[in-house]
Amino acid sequence: MNASAAALIGEADRASRAQDFGRAQALLREAATADPADPGILLRLAGISRALGQPRVALDAVHRALALAPLDFTALMMRASILDRIGDSAAGEAWGHAIAQKPDGALPPQLLAALAEGEARHAAWLDERQARMAAAMAAAEAEADDEQQARIARFRSNALRRTRPYHSEPTHFHFPGLVEREFHPRRLFPWIGDIEAATEVIAAELAEVMSAERAELVPYIQYADHQPLAQWKPLNRNPDWSAIHLLRNGRRVEANARHCPRTLALLGSIDQPVIIGASPNAMFSLLAPGTAIPPHVGVNNTRLVCHLPLIVPAGCWFRVGAETRLWRRGEAFVFDDTIEHEAMNPSGEMRVVFIFDLWHPDLAEAERAAVAALIAADGQGGNAGL
Repeated sequence: MNASAAALIGEADRASRAQDFGRAQALLREAATADPADPGILLRLAGISRALGQPRVALDAVHRALALAPLDFTALMMRASILDRIGDSAAGEAWGHAIAQKPDGALPPQLLAALAEGEARHAAWLDERQARMAAAMAAAEAEADDEQQARIARFRSNALRRTRPYHSEPTHFHFPGLVEREFHPRRLFPWIGDIEAATEVIAAELAEVMSAERAELVPYIQYADHQPLAQWKPLNRNPDWSAIHLLRNGRRVEANARHCPRTLALLGSIDQPVIIGASPNAMFSLLAPGTAIPPHVGVNNTRLVCHLPLIVPAGCWFRVGAETRLWRRGEAFVFDDTIEHEAMNPSGEMRVVFIFDLWHPDLAEAERAAVAALIAADGQGGNAGL
């Protein structure tokens, strides 16, 4: 801010404290002319103009400020509140723009109160838009099956920005052209009902292996401290998230597998990837009470992951992309772990899920062979496991 503008602002502040808002407004206009690149002066002018009962003059000043600083949170908040005050239909969207730029950290009480009101106004605006969209789509939606209806609902939710698109982002191996789904439909996996029907059998073998003296239970996350994997630091070598491996990177873990013959026999009927040093994989995943698994992505999008929940205390949840599900004992699902996902056990009890990998159904036989050859030749096979 140049000296001339600073002096004018000082005079404007004194006039404002004396309740001489007309003079304060005139002085701020001069200051804005003296320093046309300072959005702060224009926001002061907007505030004084609003106090004078001139919302459209205030809105013009805010728009000039936003032309200089388009993402300024205070300016966006002021714009939304002024639009609300004059009953402009753009107010709902304007609140959304302001909320999107909310800074990290604590806000002053006055701004926090205004933000809370804005969030309520924005939510009401979204509800109105959603109702209009749903009414317009109702006839088409009625002709859709359950799977199509779910995609249509997500399309609507994405359009409203209540959810956002998530994509496959594997850390190591990305095969192009595969369908991206957070949770894949059951119809693609005709064996899933057989796995669910065997829940009691698998749970019984879990109990047997957990009680065995020589069973191997290891932390799920294990890596050298120097590796750049900060997101995993709280869980690295931490028994709060542990695994009892039956098959690990293509190797049978005999100490555990010998207690689970019927579970492994069931897996034999499933088309798991066979990749030297990488897969198949199958394990019991144990998540301790009060433990969170942070958002992360897997390493290889050519294979999917199946969960069969076995021990599920109330409230345990699992999110993939924009969809969050509660685990339910005996209800299996297949998901793409190269799409961002996370989990939480908020209960006071252990949660256990049986997990195994399988080929992505879009891959042809020749493509599967090529994937297996590349991963095996690359020498990072262990990175492609679960």
